[in-house]
Amino acid sequence: MPELLKPLSPSPQQSHAQNLREEALRRLSRSPHPYHRQQFELPHASERLSAYTPPARSPLLSHQNTDDEEREDTERSGLDRDGYRESTNSDSGTEADDEHFLKGLPAPKLKSHKGLRGVDGIFSGASTPLLSPAILDLDTPRSGYLRKPGAQTIVSKEDVVRKAADKLRQKGRMEIVRRVSETALLGFVTGILCLNPEVRQLIWLWKRELTCQTLTIISLVSLYPLRLLRHINPSKPWQRPFQIAIPITFDPAPLLYPPIITILVSLLLSTSNPAGLLPSIVLAIASLPKQLIPSFGGLESLHYFQWIFSCLPLLISKSSAVNSLLGASFEKNANLNYEILLLLQPLHLTLCDTLHYLTTTSLLPAELQLLSISLIELLLLASSPQAVILKSVLWGCGIGILVTCTHVLGWGVTLARVPKWRFRRPQSNHKPRKSIFFGQLPTSIFTKAAIHSDSSDDDVPEPWGPQFRPNSPKLQLKTRGTIPTTQEATENGSASAIEPKPQNGFANGKSKGEASFTIQRRHTLPTLVNVPPRSSKKTPSGRRKRSASSSVQSFFSLTQTQATVRKWLYAAWVYLCIITIILVGVREYVGKFALHENEPIGWALGYLFGDLPWFRMEVVKANLQRWICIPPRSSFEAKESCYLGWVEHLRQATFGEANTRLILCAYWLAIIVVGLAIVFRLSAIYEVDTRRKVFHFMMVGMLLPATYVDPTFAALALALMLAIFLLLDLFRASQLPPLSKSLAYFLTPYVDGRDLKGPVVISHIFLLIGCAIPLWLSLGTLPRTGENYLAGWEVPTREVSMVSGVICVGLGDAAASLIGRRYGRRKWIWGGGKSIEGSVAFATAVGVALLVAKAWLRIGRWQANNDDAWVITVGKAGIAAWVASLTEAVLTGGNDNVIVPVVLWLCVKGLDI
Repeated sequence: MPELLKPLSPSPQQSHAQNLREEALRRLSRSPHPYHRQQFELPHASERLSAYTPPARSPLLSHQNTDDEEREDTERSGLDRDGYRESTNSDSGTEADDEHFLKGLPAPKLKSHKGLRGVDGIFSGASTPLLSPAILDLDTPRSGYLRKPGAQTIVSKEDVVRKAADKLRQKGRMEIVRRVSETALLGFVTGILCLNPEVRQLIWLWKRELTCQTLTIISLVSLYPLRLLRHINPSKPWQRPFQIAIPITFDPAPLLYPPIITILVSLLLSTSNPAGLLPSIVLAIASLPKQLIPSFGGLESLHYFQWIFSCLPLLISKSSAVNSLLGASFEKNANLNYEILLLLQPLHLTLCDTLHYLTTTSLLPAELQLLSISLIELLLLASSPQAVILKSVLWGCGIGILVTCTHVLGWGVTLARVPKWRFRRPQSNHKPRKSIFFGQLPTSIFTKAAIHSDSSDDDVPEPWGPQFRPNSPKLQLKTRGTIPTTQEATENGSASAIEPKPQNGFANGKSKGEASFTIQRRHTLPTLVNVPPRSSKKTPSGRRKRSASSSVQSFFSLTQTQATVRKWLYAAWVYLCIITIILVGVREYVGKFALHENEPIGWALGYLFGDLPWFRMEVVKANLQRWICIPPRSSFEAKESCYLGWVEHLRQATFGEANTRLILCAYWLAIIVVGLAIVFRLSAIYEVDTRRKVFHFMMVGMLLPATYVDPTFAALALALMLAIFLLLDLFRASQLPPLSKSLAYFLTPYVDGRDLKGPVVISHIFLLIGCAIPLWLSLGTLPRTGENYLAGWEVPTREVSMVSGVICVGLGDAAASLIGRRYGRRKWIWGGGKSIEGSVAFATAVGVALLVAKAWLRIGRWQANNDDAWVITVGKAGIAAWVASLTEAVLTGGNDNVIVPVVLWLCVKGLDI
């Protein structure tokens, strides 16, 4: 029978068309032995890349290279030379993680379109002279239908290399323009801040320390190329041509933003507390990249030298004004003294390592440095009640969870990564039932016998089943599993599955009881006999298999039920620790240092419900005045409170401060419900980016009109929401039941490329931080008022800078994305995904929103920071909007939801809008 299926050679008497038809049938027919293959497994990806050879050029393609063809030739030559191409990071959420590998695979063969094959065309992929529409669009000139033979030219390999080098140099020049523009924007923002007289006075006060910091950074940056030349060629470092060049992928963000942004923000915050600038100067030097620090003897010496450089501003001689200022500040703030300032660099280094351990690749280097500096500044300089609460939540909860739950969270993550099939199967202790009349009964009438079971667990054969009876009349297929172990392989390496074989026991003169034992398997597909056994230590390509780590292997002995119970025990421990940390540690600290020795839970009840008559009555009846702080009755008459503005009059005299907070909570809740309903409704209509911008608009609707009403309450709400977001993402990333799966299902449709780079989903967290940071910073520059238990919870003035973050993230970023994606046609000269139309939309939305915020400030008749004319206000808003827009266009080394709002806040505060 196999001989009948062998391919026949075409006879010379047959016609050419008949030969073609038979060839097509042979190609489409199934192989008689589809499993008789020695190399039946695909090669490994690395082998495929290393053995890759470019396919032959299609005769339908032109010999004149286009830009895409040149890029393909360059990539192929790189593959042939190196055998591997390094992956590049991408911020786009639509690109898969292994897309760079798929691009390196050989392209499929060209197939002619249906209906364009010739009458006698073969099935091998060649087509008729009629070109398909896709080929006509790509490879045919616009002037004619077919290419002229005389227009084809052969491009040499040298020309391809030269064009690729020209493109590389052009891209390098554009990147230099981009980096110079980025640095110039930061210099322009610095010039804007110098227009503020208070900032100029502060710079003059700390001129020696600032000069020392500037000279230190410039010296280290200037010496780096010289150190690099000496490292490359120690004998002749000055020999030309120099063997160093700035790479195209060079990112100056870690060198620019941590030192410069830190100093610029501190200059504005230190107008009320000048001593707060000195820690920022030290941290600015400590945040420099480690590559700039010279070292002799390894990493430890590098840390020593960086610590010495960061201490230089503390060691220089100081003026008498600075000495008196520091003395008064050290007495007032116990967190500021020379001993603590000397330890800022080790603290910053340790905190960066800890944050990198927690976030891994979710944060870029510049973002990691800025986060560490912000946490240290909050730890040292927090003085207002809102800042103290934020410090207790971030530092107290963070350190408490890190100490008590680190190992348990690690075990939970490791256990969640173990697939279900790797767990040990439980041993069944079920005993079969017995009947009086029928003896032993199976579990069910539908249950098969063990010999006929389809379960993969039935690997132990019964020696006296029906298959092993010598006189069984049933046909038995000879498979790999049923071939006797003593039988020798045939000559061609295969065995027939249907040809009868004589019984070995009777052929050799053996008796019935000595019948040969065979191995039973339930699979009956024919296969090879002499297939080499699969190695348990090496892959088919010869590479060594990765063995599971000891921490993962320790869970293999558990059953699935035991693993589930252990997951819940881990989750219960984490939840118990978090509740204990909040109710014991954080609660005591907040009550002592932020609420003037008041109990936090009672203070919060009075802060929200203190103006409700029935609540006040119940508190008085239960004699709980010492626990629940009840605000005094409003003593403001209509005429006395009118000077505060009509909104403030409604807040204090009509509704009451506590009732106003309840109204704001109801307003925010209504916007959240409506926004989520819109997002869910648009899920099946619009793309992910459009749905994500609904959350941006939700932040605008929540905070833009409500921040001026009660800015301290808005700041407190944002701080608490940040803590809740961080805890929820901790539960999601550690896969703790029962919240992790629900959170993952909710967040999955809205993640982007940055969220896929690490364990932390940073989109919603950075959105909240971008809206909150300008408000927190603005409150840090304003004086505080308040009486009794609300001391420090009132701000007499309002500023546009309070809502600059909401405007930037909620309106500017959303407008740039929506307009740029749909109407963006002109890109910036440095390339990238930013379009000029998107930047114009960003600047327009931010400028108009700043004017609307200023108008709302004047309509509400709050006490403002200035009374400039509208013409001046329009000019200032335009400058601030365009600086933020250009920063968003050139920014690559940081998240635009964090860096750009801070830059806009600096411009708004510096221009005094």
